[in-house]
Amino acid sequence: MATQTLEHAPRSGAALPKTAANAVGEALIPYRWIILIGLVLAAIMEVLDTTIVNVALPTMAGNLDCTTDEIAWVSTAYILANVVVLPMTAWLAHRFGTKQYLIASMSGFLVASVLCGLSHSLGEIVLWRLVQGAAGASLISLTQSTILQVFPKNQQDMVTGIWGLGIIVAPTVAPAFGGWLVDNYSWPWIFFVNIPIAFAAIFLVWTFLPGSQRDSRAGRVDYLGILLLAAGLGSIQYVLEEGNRNDWFSDLWILRLTILGSLALIAFIVWELSPRNRSPIVDLRVLKDSSLAAGTGLSLILGFGLYAGLYLFPIFSQGILGYTPTKTGLALLPGGAATGFGMIFCGAVMGRGVQPRGLVIFGMVTFIYSQWLLGHLSSQSTDAYIGMALFVRGFSFGFLFIPIAAAALAGLKGLQIPQGAALTGLARQLGGSFGIAIASTYISHMVAFHRTNLIAHLYSGSTALADRLQGTAQMLIGKGADPTTAQAAALKLLDGSVQVQTYTMSVNDAFLLIVVIFVVAFPSVFLLKRAAPGAAAAGAH
Repeated sequence: MATQTLEHAPRSGAALPKTAANAVGEALIPYRWIILIGLVLAAIMEVLDTTIVNVALPTMAGNLDCTTDEIAWVSTAYILANVVVLPMTAWLAHRFGTKQYLIASMSGFLVASVLCGLSHSLGEIVLWRLVQGAAGASLISLTQSTILQVFPKNQQDMVTGIWGLGIIVAPTVAPAFGGWLVDNYSWPWIFFVNIPIAFAAIFLVWTFLPGSQRDSRAGRVDYLGILLLAAGLGSIQYVLEEGNRNDWFSDLWILRLTILGSLALIAFIVWELSPRNRSPIVDLRVLKDSSLAAGTGLSLILGFGLYAGLYLFPIFSQGILGYTPTKTGLALLPGGAATGFGMIFCGAVMGRGVQPRGLVIFGMVTFIYSQWLLGHLSSQSTDAYIGMALFVRGFSFGFLFIPIAAAALAGLKGLQIPQGAALTGLARQLGGSFGIAIASTYISHMVAFHRTNLIAHLYSGSTALADRLQGTAQMLIGKGADPTTAQAAALKLLDGSVQVQTYTMSVNDAFLLIVVIFVVAFPSVFLLKRAAPGAAAAGAH
């Protein structure tokens, strides 16, 4: 067991002095790879629960006797708590110590997972999903920053790539894995699956990771900042999750929460930047660094592209191509593997001095190309075409996550690093929420738009329409249908064809919207600074 204590341990991602880093690296040679396994397991556990629950929602709605709108709170509650706590993780790690907070987070996540699986009502499971989301908020940022404590700088970029493989592949395989669990067992198993993962992660981290002392300077609590942050982000996250379902601002609660969230966030920014606030919960002054500001913006659109794509593809594959949830998940697997390869490659070459800006440019161009391919899908698209587009998409992400994180934190030092890492992580999470909300709303509007346009070409005097209906009716009559039934069925088949084309065109438009957003954001890449080896490990979240 590793019993030594890091007397001046890095504060949630702050770099150790060179001599101390070397000393720690040498001291932990027998254990650091074992510690890495525990950290990767903890990170996988958190990202797995972000997406695995979605495939079980219909089954859960039936079992818990609630509507599909009500059961959506199982997902919403998790994300709400996650987003609110995420910006505070650096401060909490300073106050209680990185190892202590990490163990507490994993333990809380484990207990909440068990109680989610044992829930017998909607109220119960929503409560425990809130606890689970709050506990899980720290797991990615703490695990990635802990890498700096146990690995020497010449290995940090490579190890971060290995760590990143888990956090990218996990949400990719989660839908297929969750569908298999629900089909073969029952929905509580999507939560019970966390039990062995959590126990293994807690054991490895508790046993082999050295402890770190708490930072006495973090003793003052910014209660006003916490309150404003929770009210602002909680309200905005709720609006993003529920807005499209409730027709946005036509719903009084959506309007009220939008106003509340906007005012709370404005007040939060003013208070955090005020000279009277000597212990801000989030140090927004670090955004004066142009590279961090650019990296935070790029993280926002990166989350947008990642989660919007994961939302759009199942709509097309299951609604248009007739894929099963399992086949949809399997279709995403090669892309997830490509992402992992790209991240490991980037970590390796950055460790040899390759600068992240060039890698980000390649990743942006490749991602834009993949969205262009996905923006030209049709009901006749082959598995090979779809697989290639998804593979290119996954490969491009591998060249974005680590390099953007490394470049964003390149100009930061000491305590600024965990604050910057928390901001980029928050931006990516919010980007995902914006991506899903905007994609959902955009598709709803484009479906109505395209359907109106297509139906406008179907008028009673159209020869082509008459020939199409007559041919379909004759085919059905030839199969034994009577003329009246055949005519009605022909009209229904025509409406189905219009519906397929409508959704196909709408999904294509949504993918092309992502292209536009990434093209507009592309110039910000040139604001990224040069990064020193090891910077990626400080901020991959």
